[in-house]
Amino acid sequence: MLRFCAHYGIHFIVPIFIAIYFYKENRLWSAVILLSAIVIDIDHLLATPIFEPNRCSINFHPLHTYWAIGIYTLLFIYQKTRIFGLALLLHIIADTVDCLFIRTEF
Repeated sequence: MLRFCAHYGIHFIVPIFIAIYFYKENRLWSAVILLSAIVIDIDHLLATPIFEPNRCSINFHPLHTYWAIGIYTLLFIYQKTRIFGLALLLHIIADTVDCLFIRTEF
């Protein structure tokens, strides 16, 4: 249950808090952008099986590779694309936390 709450909390609750506290002028639009990063999970459709609860997404799915994470970091560096990079990096953080739970469960 802790793994579920941590993973999906970072996916859905943390972006809303970030939008509220750091993007006060455009809270709604910022929240939509931050939450829309879930779309990179479309690459799970390329895997067989599509959903495997104990599979670490990081460096397994194409949009979760280290190369992709590098691009998300570059997006975060530039001010005009910062919110998109932040959204994608939050997604990666959520999946990394999930991977850590997978490795530590017995």
